[in-house]
Amino acid sequence: MAQLTMVQAINQALAEEMARDERIVLLGEDVGRDGGVFRVTEGLQERFGSERVIDTPLSESGIVGAAIGMAAYGLRPVAEIQFLGFIYAALDQLYTHAARLRTRSRGRYTCPLVVRTPYGGGIKAPELHEESSEALLCHLPGIKVVVPSGPCSAKGLLLAAMRDPDPVIFLEPTRLYRMFREEVPDGDVTIPLGRARIARPGQDVTLVAWGSMLERVLKTDSPHSLEVIDPQTLTPFDWETLLTSVKKTGRLVIVHEAVKTGGLGAEIAATVAEEAILHLRGPVLRVTAPDVVLPLPRLIDSYLPTGQQIRTAIDEIMRY
Repeated sequence: MAQLTMVQAINQALAEEMARDERIVLLGEDVGRDGGVFRVTEGLQERFGSERVIDTPLSESGIVGAAIGMAAYGLRPVAEIQFLGFIYAALDQLYTHAARLRTRSRGRYTCPLVVRTPYGGGIKAPELHEESSEALLCHLPGIKVVVPSGPCSAKGLLLAAMRDPDPVIFLEPTRLYRMFREEVPDGDVTIPLGRARIARPGQDVTLVAWGSMLERVLKTDSPHSLEVIDPQTLTPFDWETLLTSVKKTGRLVIVHEAVKTGGLGAEIAATVAEEAILHLRGPVLRVTAPDVVLPLPRLIDSYLPTGQQIRTAIDEIMRY
């Protein structure tokens, strides 16, 4: 097995699936000749041609709208939005059409669409290039939201997303693109959507984190036995795995780089309170970014949750 970065693993998944399924079409700004802003699609236009790897105008609404039409009529488009902060212009297409096409047509049409986009902070880019607004996307039934946490999960989850009959938003943690390498198998290594993984088994505290925050949680030094859950799919969420862990440990800390108010952590905390409150030994704690507009690059390290903040939350909940 090759040691790949996340960029290389995603590229491999796209290439293998395009070779397997001629319905796969890539489209987005600079995805063809330039290979994308992070070179994730590098070499694919040369291999598969400009009719399957399409450079589009600078129009996020147009990219997603065209991809919805392609999906409705039998293709399996993979649309790239250069940064999550640019997707807001396409929310009308996603909310009004992609998410509702199956229901609106009473099952006559599906929308097998994947929207890939880098997301999250830590690369010291301008504000709209480091957004973490996944909760906004998770709020709409009909769309699946997937977040890999490393090269291996990136390939397996993307393969599953491209084969799914419904729209999937695939959020790629920008900070992890080239941070580390993992052994990534060749061929069909799909990871089912909607299934979490236990990144580290433990007994004292359950921590749930996704994307680049999972890497930060796993590096947090603590004398306690930590069970770390990687959701992989944010919607539909794997509640069974999380609740089983919380019932065992009795404690839960949620870590995400989005702002606290209205973040996905609030939904997780509410569901745990509804389903497992009698098993809790203390309050559910959240470690998040502050409720402020994403700062300029110089302040991003003060904005994102730190290992010390995670450690403090663990120590606090262990005192109950």
